[in-house]
Amino acid sequence: MRAPKHHMMIALNGTRRSKNDHPAVPISLPEIVATARVCHSVGACAMHLHIHDDNNAHSFDPGQYVETLSELTNVVPKLHLHITTEAMSLYYVQEQLNCINTVAPDLASIPIREIARDPNLASRVYGTCADAGCEMQRILYNTVDVALLKAWQAVGMVSLEQYSVLFLLGRYNADQTSTPSDIHPFLATMPNTRNRKLCAFGSQEHACLSHAAKLVGNIRAGFENSFVACERTRHRDNAGLVSALSRQTEGSQI
Repeated sequence: MRAPKHHMMIALNGTRRSKNDHPAVPISLPEIVATARVCHSVGACAMHLHIHDDNNAHSFDPGQYVETLSELTNVVPKLHLHITTEAMSLYYVQEQLNCINTVAPDLASIPIREIARDPNLASRVYGTCADAGCEMQRILYNTVDVALLKAWQAVGMVSLEQYSVLFLLGRYNADQTSTPSDIHPFLATMPNTRNRKLCAFGSQEHACLSHAAKLVGNIRAGFENSFVACERTRHRDNAGLVSALSRQTEGSQI
């Protein structure tokens, strides 16, 4: 198939997904690598990586992160890899900072509201990423998060060079659902921000991302956010989701 003109990141599993939610959720290292390879072949340019321990719990284990990143780089060398430091009420800011220090990733996502839990460490998180050359994607759940980011930029705690953001729709809405109109408050408050991406939770994920592909260009999709297409049919796997979304958004310009 023809490659989509937008930039699509795949989020394969998330922090709390399991085989009970969908049998094709990749959990083990071989499953993650195989899924990443196929998703890349059908249009995904980047990957948002979560790892899990033997009990399927969300993990920051640095050795496991490094092993997974190494294997993915060997198998899918052109796929941009992006670790998560989302705490999900399981980890403290110090543990998020330790993860970044130890793994030393090229790219990492960090929810700004989680870092704000410990103001004394927040500047160290951003400084560590800047010093290490780690591209930081700030996860923004709503315009309150946008205002916090701008306040930190105003006092120099966050460098204006750290401009990558992810607008995340629906995470704290009722039933974790989102609609295409949810994107507009973000665009109104950050109209000129470079390197913007968007993802959406719920059954309208595809509708939101099709809308975002026209307005933002860069999108993130996958089983972390939804299992279903616009017609509410369940995708067979992450690659099926990427293929469907690529067809739906083909021709959208960044």
